[in-house]
Amino acid sequence: MKREVDGTIIELVKGDITSQPDCEAIVNAANAQLRTGGGVAGAIHRAAGPGLEKECRPMAPISPGEAVITSGHDLPNDHVIHCLGPIYGRDEPSDGLLANCYRNALRLAEDNDIPCIAFPAISTGAFGYPLEEAAEVALSTVLNEVKDLRSVKRVRFVLHSQRDLDVHGVTLDRLS
Repeated sequence: MKREVDGTIIELVKGDITSQPDCEAIVNAANAQLRTGGGVAGAIHRAAGPGLEKECRPMAPISPGEAVITSGHDLPNDHVIHCLGPIYGRDEPSDGLLANCYRNALRLAEDNDIPCIAFPAISTGAFGYPLEEAAEVALSTVLNEVKDLRSVKRVRFVLHSQRDLDVHGVTLDRLS
């Protein structure tokens, strides 16, 4: 699914975040220490190789809502933008912190002249954020930010399952 909003294409695809060679940056749903973990973080670190964790070490820890940028190492992407999403029910306000993840990642992409950025569904795995609520926050934040984007021309959501894709699709239809 694709939608053009204020000159930026917003895409929803089902797939693997580590297999987006046409995007200059992918977003890691990171942990506070920016280390290899499970889920998205584990997949990205495994695909990027040990250099990624070494580059991340001096940047850690980060707080919920924060984002930092590294090189892509062995990934087909020039950059990885690492965001720490909120743990649902613990890190409050969850919606504000999650919105900050998307906003801060987009700002880093802008600052680094990145034309395409690919996001996973941040915080919806082990951090327990309900998918429908997370999709609402993610897409409304991106839709609100696109009017200020100059470098970023494509924002892709790479979603793990058909259900994730369907929920994001319904949400994008409603918001755009």
